[in-house]
Amino acid sequence: MKYVIIIPDGAADEAQGGLGGRSPIEAARTPAMDDVASRGVVARACHTPASLPAGSEVGNMSLLGYDPLENFTGRAPIEAAAQGITLADDDWAIRCNLVTIEDQTMRDFTADHISTEEATELLATAQAELGGEGLEFVPGVSYRNLLIWRGAKRAAPFTMEMRATPPHDLTDKSVLDDFPRGPGSDVLNHLMADSAKLFENHPVNQRRVSEGKLPATNVWLWGIGKAPKLQPFAEAYGPQGAMITAVDLLRGLASLVGWQRIEVPGATGYTDTDYAAKGRHAIEALDRVDLVCVHVEAPDEASHEGDCQAKVKAIEEIDRHVVAPIVKALEHRGDWRVMISPDHPTFLSTKTHTHGNVPVAIAGTGIEPDGFSAYGDTNAAESSLAFDDGWKAMRWFIKKE
Repeated sequence: MKYVIIIPDGAADEAQGGLGGRSPIEAARTPAMDDVASRGVVARACHTPASLPAGSEVGNMSLLGYDPLENFTGRAPIEAAAQGITLADDDWAIRCNLVTIEDQTMRDFTADHISTEEATELLATAQAELGGEGLEFVPGVSYRNLLIWRGAKRAAPFTMEMRATPPHDLTDKSVLDDFPRGPGSDVLNHLMADSAKLFENHPVNQRRVSEGKLPATNVWLWGIGKAPKLQPFAEAYGPQGAMITAVDLLRGLASLVGWQRIEVPGATGYTDTDYAAKGRHAIEALDRVDLVCVHVEAPDEASHEGDCQAKVKAIEEIDRHVVAPIVKALEHRGDWRVMISPDHPTFLSTKTHTHGNVPVAIAGTGIEPDGFSAYGDTNAAESSLAFDDGWKAMRWFIKKE
């Protein structure tokens, strides 16, 4: 049996007045997704328990078949795994975004999609001035970076009760009430304030402003946690897997569950990603592994920008260049199953993630059609097949239990 999981990140949404009362998935032209739905089942799943953040870190852990209530220890440790960073038992990983804050308002949680090269230069300054023994600023991709706190070298004041709001939840909102809070938060708040002073007249920001771009005003620290311990996917479910993504969070989850990581040239983690390249690499990977997961960040990014048409277009591109060619290839490979599922809803109206159900479509060998003719949020809401504990959908997909 060959398995493919396709994750249109954040594609789930509510009905939009500008789309004639349809959700973006329903408004998009998606013949391949609809074909999967008509040949199999449509369900709904909740991957974001109410007691945990409604983010991709929780949603994707659940989507891959791991109960986040038992396994989630924070977002940053997952991204540390993506970079091959080993965390000792007393180490902490902290997500370190580069952001643009103006008049105490989150103007841009990506610092105007700052380049990786510029981010690396800014973090080098932060390391030289604010880092040191036991404190490591680690560049990632663009605005997505890490801060590693080595507990053996510098006693950590944190506990798992420490909380900080993800910056993408604050777009165009005041940040005054959303700085880190709880045990150890004063340390992080001081680092954030100090970074603002360092970056104010930094050459990187001077160049960006002269080019008409937004500056990276400071680091935003959040997603703190310790290393999780996840059972290898092959032990839990059977198939050997591989991950295709442009996002460190998914790379980290892949590493933690023992999947191969396939890097695709042209994959950006944004709406300009090379969708077709992801589809091609997924098909090629089926010769080497039993299961391939294709994650596409674009719908989520469009939602964070409040761009309805960009979200619809991203969903259509996934349908055309990822779903359609993969299903066609699977049909020539004997027994197969495919699952399409976002990790969480991301509402255009709020520009942020939210708790709630996502639509799931599963088709292939051994899956009897349930009568739905299209994939979408409304059909999922009406389906009798529901996974209130979203992580159990993986068991159903693999073993139909």
